[in-house]
Amino acid sequence: LHDIDAKMFCVPGDLLFAVALDRFGLSQKMCFHFAGMVTDSQLIFSYSAGEKIDISDDEGKKYLSIQRQGPLSQDQQLISNLTQSYVSFSGRTFPHLLVPLMAEQNVMINPGRPLVMYESMEISLDTLDIQQPLLESTGSSLEVQGKKAMAELKFHILENGREVGHGAKHMALRGLRAYQEEDMQKVVDEYNSYKQAYGS
Repeated sequence: LHDIDAKMFCVPGDLLFAVALDRFGLSQKMCFHFAGMVTDSQLIFSYSAGEKIDISDDEGKKYLSIQRQGPLSQDQQLISNLTQSYVSFSGRTFPHLLVPLMAEQNVMINPGRPLVMYESMEISLDTLDIQQPLLESTGSSLEVQGKKAMAELKFHILENGREVGHGAKHMALRGLRAYQEEDMQKVVDEYNSYKQAYGS
């Protein structure tokens, strides 16, 4: 989905998260809910001082809703450090976290049309008086309902080894089928090849 040349290209949710923090700042408690897949639409990031922010395109279609509470920080270094740490954590979603969960539940995404979509993410900080937050996984789960599933990836946030917050990322999986090790490995190999080519 995130391959710009793909037929179903969409903007990665982590990129929207990063842009939103850059534009609106970091609140002590934040919840991001993704309402649609962004393609080539022009998004409008209108300033808001309220607790709720909706990001829509120029036709009014909503793609991201943000709920926020508590003190607000515009510290660009903190925002950059938190964003980088979150993106690093999030980058382990596939295959490191999702594949073992799918194998455990004996399901897998469709190799020909893998659909794993960003549903929501929440983050809660005990304080904004931090500099180098580090995200670490604290557990993950996969709830399967027929050909659909919801993955929850939990994390805590550390500052110099001390826990200063926590959060979770939720992913929606669609078009599930029975787990086949060989087919799943092909998907993983293709994904890793794409990452290597993109990074070279």
